[in-house]
Amino acid sequence: MTEFLFSGLNLAIATPFDTEGRIDYARLEQNLERYLALGVPGFVLSSGTGMHVYLSREESDELVRRGSRIINGRAKVIAQTSALLSSDVVARTKHAADCGADGVMVLPPFFEGPTDDQGIIDFYTEVAAAGLPVIGYNVPHAVGVTVTPSLLQDLCAIPNFCAVKDSSGDLGRQASLIRTGLPVMNGADNLVPFALFSGARGLIWGGANIAPRTCLALVAAAEARDWNTARDIWTILEPIMSLLWEGDYVQSVYAAAALTGYGAGDPRKPLRGLPAERIKTLRTTLGQLIELEG
Repeated sequence: MTEFLFSGLNLAIATPFDTEGRIDYARLEQNLERYLALGVPGFVLSSGTGMHVYLSREESDELVRRGSRIINGRAKVIAQTSALLSSDVVARTKHAADCGADGVMVLPPFFEGPTDDQGIIDFYTEVAAAGLPVIGYNVPHAVGVTVTPSLLQDLCAIPNFCAVKDSSGDLGRQASLIRTGLPVMNGADNLVPFALFSGARGLIWGGANIAPRTCLALVAAAEARDWNTARDIWTILEPIMSLLWEGDYVQSVYAAAALTGYGAGDPRKPLRGLPAERIKTLRTTLGQLIELEG
């Protein structure tokens, strides 16, 4: 296990696209600079919210290269390097290291990959040997692999493995991981304050694209153990974070971020922009966040 470096808010930044569906690097720089100016302490490049699975290897590598160069040490950089082939994950991870990333986030082997504990341990051992701190990813409904407390203990025995991101959406199961005393990061937008109260060491938060000021304020209150203030802030954030978690997550983040002034274009095909009625619902649900984030 290596030192955990990613406390607080790590923004899973939406990858901007132009009207032709190409990555819009000018907008990427603009958005990163705005988030940095607010004090966002960490970013995940090529995240799930950033449509990692719909980027080519070359696009993901270039996104990590450019994003790391723009950030230039002003915040932590986590690159998602997940891929079907272990050799590709290792190559992507070495590229991220060359770009100056501080760590990588990696899904367990997916699409008919191994589901037994030893297969998962062997996979992360190979990836961790590439030289960067590795954040594992617990998202059983999407991958078919569940990181249990005992598996987390085995994974954290691997040199360079540093944490698991839990996106199960099940607070009870996340709490069981936290009880191991090992670093756990919350990845479920609708559980943020509860996860922090339970002892999550950090957040990887896609919904923070929409409301970075308010999300940072919530994290600051939680870090100060000012739970009354955290609860008041969560009252503002909870409606949109819960709505995101109900479905059409990526499309909804892109649409809602545009409404609060942090637009990244439309998501790339095969995902489609949301219909007008859904956008109307998003606008209503955002409520005062549109003004607060302006």
